Amino acid sequence: MAPTSSYFAFFMSLSMVAAIASATYGGYGSHPNPNLVKPKLNKEKPLSTMIGVQGLVYCRSGPRRFPLEGAVIRITCLANDGYGYEAAPFSFLSEATDAKGYFFATLSPYEMQGNLKIKECKAFLELSPLKTCKIPTDEKQGISGALLASYHYLSDKKMKLFTVGPFVYTSAPNSGSNY
Repeated sequence: MAPTSSYFAFFMSLSMVAAIASATYGGYGSHPNPNLVKPKLNKEKPLSTMIGVQGLVYCRSGPRRFPLEGAVIRITCLANDGYGYEAAPFSFLSEATDAKGYFFATLSPYEMQGNLKIKECKAFLELSPLKTCKIPTDEKQGISGALLASYHYLSDKKMKLFTVGPFVYTSAPNSGSNY
């Protein structure tokens, strides 16, 4: 019986040494480096500033062009979710244009749902209030979508301000240039 108890004592001693060694040295390889600094991931807020879009909308009737009051512009954006996958496109509308045909639309970081990071946005003609001037033209990409490319940063409002257009509605189909 003596050999069995000595094997048991040897096995227990060996197990204790292994447990102490793994607790002391971390169990894998050499001692951990206490000076190792974890890299900080550059996690910026997906949309950290306001986005503003402005422009003008006109009605062209024959050779004449005049500001269109009450028109609405749609801004559609493509975005990635927090994991880098493409999310469903989303849109927001401008307020109705004023008497000078001016429109302004904003998108705030707080209006964004989820952890979306905007890739690109385009502005489109959406609505004309005039029955006599309701045919959209692709002038300045009013139908195909004007890409929001360059902006002015308004530091006092913390806003990226994009300008598009001028967009044009017309009273007759195929009336004028599409440049």
